[in-house]
Amino acid sequence: MTVQPLLLWPDPPPPDLVRVLDLAGLPWTAVADENAARDGSWSGAVVTADGSAEGTAERGFLMARALRRGDVGIAPVLLLVRGTQLADLETHHEVFDDFCVTPAHPAELEARIRHLLAAASQLDMGPEVVRYEALVLNLETYQAAIDEQPLDLTYMEYELLKFLASNPGRVFTREVLLSRVWGYEYYGGARTVDVHIRRLRAKLGEEHAGLIQTVRSVGYKFGESRWG
Repeated sequence: MTVQPLLLWPDPPPPDLVRVLDLAGLPWTAVADENAARDGSWSGAVVTADGSAEGTAERGFLMARALRRGDVGIAPVLLLVRGTQLADLETHHEVFDDFCVTPAHPAELEARIRHLLAAASQLDMGPEVVRYEALVLNLETYQAAIDEQPLDLTYMEYELLKFLASNPGRVFTREVLLSRVWGYEYYGGARTVDVHIRRLRAKLGEEHAGLIQTVRSVGYKFGESRWG
């Protein structure tokens, strides 16, 4: 089943929220205003009203209300607020389905989002996936595809690609990759990592081989981080 992206406001969204969604494999799109929200189909919305960015507190409540009404009609809506704003929720209860006090633990934020979406649709949220650009990894079936074309990966190639794609922008030494992917009991040398990287690049194809980058004298990294 195709999962519709979450709508996020504001644009750009908070880096901590982006990190949670990316690592959870939940697709999202940020919008600047109500009009932009009309241009897509959404599984729900996460609206930041915590005031950490200038002017976002009251504008966040207004945006949540706008998403509820008229031809937009997006639900469910998760509202992100500061602890000092809890009293304000009593006068805005009609604009959100759930709220989360920020800063929140990433696991709590992901759990609230998943629960809210599942409860609203009363459908399975679909398999847990890792996405990066054209790459999709299904963590339940151990399948991988790029540009919607299946990749024929061995178990360890899949595990290595999953680990790298789950941590975009981070640089890992060969020793760290050996311990984190192959396990501490593995006694193979660093050449094992190089061989698997070479095979992965070949299977990703010329257009996407550059997703896995060599960091000279250090190791490898996958893609670029989407947050600062």
